Parts: sequence; structure tokens; C-alpha cells
Amino acid sequence: MFYDEVKIHVQAGGGGDGAVAFRREKFVPFGGPSGGDGGKGGDVVLVVNPHLNTLYHFRHQVEFAASDGEKGRNKQQYGAGGEDLPLKVPPGTLVTDVESGALLADLKETGQRFVAARGGKGGRGNMRFATATNQAPRLAERGDPGAELWVKLELKLLADVGLVGKPNAGKSTLLSVVTAARPRIAPYPFTTLQPNLGVVALGENETFVVADMPGLIEGASLGKGLGHEFLRHIERTRVLLHLLDGTAPDPVDDFRVINQELADFGHGLSDKPQLAVINKLDMPEARERFPQLRAEIEALGYAVLGISALTHEGTRALLGRAYQILEETPVFEVVAPVIIRASLPEEEFTIEQAAENVWKVHGGKIERAVRRTNFNFRESVLRLHRYLKSQGIIAALRQAGVQEGDLVHIGDYELEWRDKE
Repeated sequence: MFYDEVKIHVQAGGGGDGAVAFRREKFVPFGGPSGGDGGKGGDVVLVVNPHLNTLYHFRHQVEFAASDGEKGRNKQQYGAGGEDLPLKVPPGTLVTDVESGALLADLKETGQRFVAARGGKGGRGNMRFATATNQAPRLAERGDPGAELWVKLELKLLADVGLVGKPNAGKSTLLSVVTAARPRIAPYPFTTLQPNLGVVALGENETFVVADMPGLIEGASLGKGLGHEFLRHIERTRVLLHLLDGTAPDPVDDFRVINQELADFGHGLSDKPQLAVINKLDMPEARERFPQLRAEIEALGYAVLGISALTHEGTRALLGRAYQILEETPVFEVVAPVIIRASLPEEEFTIEQAAENVWKVHGGKIERAVRRTNFNFRESVLRLHRYLKSQGIIAALRQAGVQEGDLVHIGDYELEWRDKE
């Protein structure tokens, strides 16, 4: 089975909590705070591996999580950072945020890396909060949680030349002749069940990649036949070789039908340079019809060559012509958009009454401040209260009508309102 689209859940590691500790050594009186910072959580990283050509290895596992950062320790020891989790993907993989549908990355180059989920920052230990007026702080921050999201991986093969045409036109045979690829070949339609790649070498520095696409039929752009799910792979090719069976009842009509399917699918497929190739000239019928077929297709505005993939007749000239067209065609580039996730500006916040006696506060900085507060230490709680007051949260809640004993939700935390300074 050819896997070219999967959805996976990635979870980065959470940052380690900062430590509250004090230095206690025999000859060091009043040693002061020595709680170290927590370690950063590990990232989930997608890495392009040129030896892969499908997403099959994601078939049995869709949940991936990097390790958490360690907590800070005493003696000013930082917690160790969590290990990154690399996930190998083939060249030509598009990464999309499932929730928003936004394109996050277009991975094409060998070794290219993309951080799909970034690890949480470690919390600061109490040694970070020592001041001249507070030389023994009993507070530390919690580490941030790692990013978590569902992403869709979609493979679009990277090839210079795409072989298209109706079933049994001889695409797989041609690929096996001009490259070292060995696709499945049989004298009946639909034997190609997945795209096949091969490398053509005309010379030491004259090489290009050819992709054999499953045969298309009329209605493929609407989901009929095997070809529809593979049409998107043709998007990444620069030149199309349109193979036609010279022994078919009406090769010119076949040519029109397939080109209409390419146009209906869109994505610029009908705008690609295209070379029509009449195959099976080893058959007397095809050789006899070739001049007429060439004239009719040339009248449509396309260049035409004749070959026999079986006997290799004309294949060298075909490859040379394909390479010439490639040299004249710009390299296909995909410009990934800049992704800005929908969220409130960092400095802003909103307050809503979710239910009677229940309030919700939303805001990037506010939620992060609450998330990093270690509620095990009273001094940390008092610091949070001072921060909420300085940001206008306390005054805004009072103005909104919060009452004694009401519950206030900030992020994932639930706080009880006490109406006193």
C-alpha cells in the first residue's frame, strides 16, 4: 500500500520546574538561595530522509511525544533538557495544521528540519529571584508545557518528469527501460497501483527523475478510477510526457480526455510543458497510423515523438528532448506562507462570565503567568497576585461584577476569588 497522507499527533516535552533550595555548607553561613532552573522540554522535529518515498512507517503509530525537561536541583544545578524526538519523512512532504488547515512547512531538501512541536521552557529556580531586599526568596516557577497539535503529512513526489496517460499506454514499461526502476508490468489495465520513481542518466552531469503515475481515466478529476488520488503528485513535476497507445481505437481522443482531466483538477497541471509520445511503434498498426496521429496532435499545438518502449526504439531521442525541455523550464518552487496562529495580542485579555459564579480570563501573557506559578509556595502565589493587579486583571474582574467565592478560570487553572487586597 502506498501511504501518501497521514495525520499524526505530536507532543513536545514540558519544561522542568525550577527548584526552591538554600545552600547549606559547614563554612558558608547564610549561603543564600541555590535552586536551579528546570530543563527545556524536547522538541518534535521532522527530518527529511532521502531514502524514504512513502509515509508507510506512520501506519501503526500516530502518537509521538518528546521527553520532558528535568526539574532544577539544589546547589544551582540546572535540570537536564529533554531529548528531541526526530521523525523521518520523505522529500516532498507538506506539513499542515489539522485544526486551522494552515500550511506549516514544505520539506523538500535532504536533511531539512522542521520543529513541528516546540518544547516548553524550563521554570526559573529561586536563585533567580534573589534581590537586595529579598535575599531568601521561597518561590520558583513551573515549567511551560510543550506544544501539542495534530498535523497532516501529505506527500507530493518530487520528480522532474511525470509520465501520464491512459491505463496500459506503456508508462511502466518505458520507466523500466530508461531507468533502473522495476515497476510491476502486465498486459492489462491498472497494474500500476502506486507512483514509481526512477533516475535517468544521460551523462555524468545530465540526470533527472521520472515518475510513473497510475493510469488516468475519464472522470479521474471527480474521483473515478485509481488515478484521482495520485493527481496531486503531478503538481511537483516540471514536464509531462503524455504516453498514448498507438494501437488504441482513438489515441487522439484519449489525448483530449486526459488533458481535460488535468485541466479539471487544476493546480496548474494543464499549464506544464507537455510532450506527446506515441508508443508501441513495434506494432504494424501503430506504425502505419503514426504520421496521421502526429499531424492531428501537432494541430492541437503539441510536439509529438514516436517510440517503442518494448524495443527501445526512439527512447534515447525522447530522453534527450525531455532533458532539453527541462533545461528550458524553471525549477518548481513552493513558497510556504508565514503562519500566524489566531490568538489575542500578548498584552490584551478578555473576561467573560461562563456561568453563574464562574468567570473566564483569556490572554497570552496572563495565562502563561498563571501556568508558571508554583502554587505550593505562598510567595509564588503573592507574586502572581501582584502581577495580576499590575496588569489590570483584578480591577477588570471587580468591574465585571465578580463576587466573593466565585471561580475564576485562567487557562487550565481554577482560582477562587477572595475580595480583599
